Amino acid sequence: MKVEHIAIWVENIEAMRQFFLTYFNAISSDKYVNSKKNFTSYFISFNEGGARLELMNNPDIYKAEMDRTLMQGLAHISIFVGTKRDVDELTERLRNRHYRITSEPRTTGDGYYESVILDPEGNSIELTGE
Repeated sequence: MKVEHIAIWVENIEAMRQFFLTYFNAISSDKYVNSKKNFTSYFISFNEGGARLELMNNPDIYKAEMDRTLMQGLAHISIFVGTKRDVDELTERLRNRHYRITSEPRTTGDGYYESVILDPEGNSIELTGE
């Protein structure tokens, strides 16, 4: 068995798609549109791995008003970016583009080298490397 994909509801599907294409060298499917359900989505694939990320939008979906980093449910997405240096460089690149860094690059107690950033809609993304 394997994780095939993880789906997240997003408010601005085009901005979120562009974020993953720009900073993670991801590849996007064509946009899926279901007019009857007022639903659109993209599948985002990464060069290595296999699991995909599905970005979904429906303007009728309830928007959480609280800090998403501290609510039950999906806690974060972890993306392996390569080396420790790659983690450091991408973290700085995102900082320079005014993305929020919630955890600076470091080796965690469980042995990961990571930083944590928030995507354009406040979802936590761990950047990991070795």
